[in-house]
Amino acid sequence: MNQIDCDFSPLKQQITDGLRKVSLEINKGLDSLQNENYCLLGKLEDIKENLEQIETIAASFYLNCYLSPYTDKYLELSACIQHLSHQRHGALIAIERKNSLDDLIKPGTPIGATLTSSILESIFFPGNPLHDGAVLVRNNQVFSAANVLPLTSRVIREKKLGTRHRAALGLTEKSDALVLVVSEESGRVSFALEGNLYPIITTSSLI
Repeated sequence: MNQIDCDFSPLKQQITDGLRKVSLEINKGLDSLQNENYCLLGKLEDIKENLEQIETIAASFYLNCYLSPYTDKYLELSACIQHLSHQRHGALIAIERKNSLDDLIKPGTPIGATLTSSILESIFFPGNPLHDGAVLVRNNQVFSAANVLPLTSRVIREKKLGTRHRAALGLTEKSDALVLVVSEESGRVSFALEGNLYPIITTSSLI
C-alpha cells in the first residue's frame, strides 16, 4: 500500500493499544525461554490471535483512509457493509478512484442516485434482480448496479473465497479501485486493493 495521511482516532488508538499489548507478551515470551520447564507454545498462540485481531482493526482503519479522499460517503459505505454483514446478504461494491473503470467492467443497469446505505442495502437484498452483480460507486453516487467485474486468474487456495472475491481481486489487479466484499455464507467482510484481500471488522468501532 502507498503511504497515506489520515486520522480516525478511535481505530488508531485500538491499533496502538493492541500492538503495545503484543509487544509486552513477546517480551514475556523471551524471558520465559530462560526457564527450561516452561512451554512457550500457548503464549505464541495467544500472540497470533492478538495479531489477527489487530490486523482486522488496522484494515478497518485503512479502509476509511483509502475511501475518504474519493467519496464523502465513506461512512455510509461503512454502515452499509456492517448491516449487510449482520444480515448475511452478499455484496460486491467497486469504488472508482483515480483510474476510470469503464474499460474494465461489463456495464450493468444505470442508477445515478446519491449514495446512501439504504439504497445499497436494497440493491443487495436477496431476490432483487440487481443483487448478483457489482455496484459501481463513482464519487458520491451509486453510478450503476449489476456490473460484471473481471475475475482474477490466480489460483485461490482458500475454499471460502467465491466468485465475488475473485472478481474483487481481478478488478484491483488491473486498476487502483477499492472493492468491498460481503460473503453471504459467513457475513465476513473484506476489501480488495492492489490485488490483495483484507478482512475487516464489522462492529460499531468501524463507523
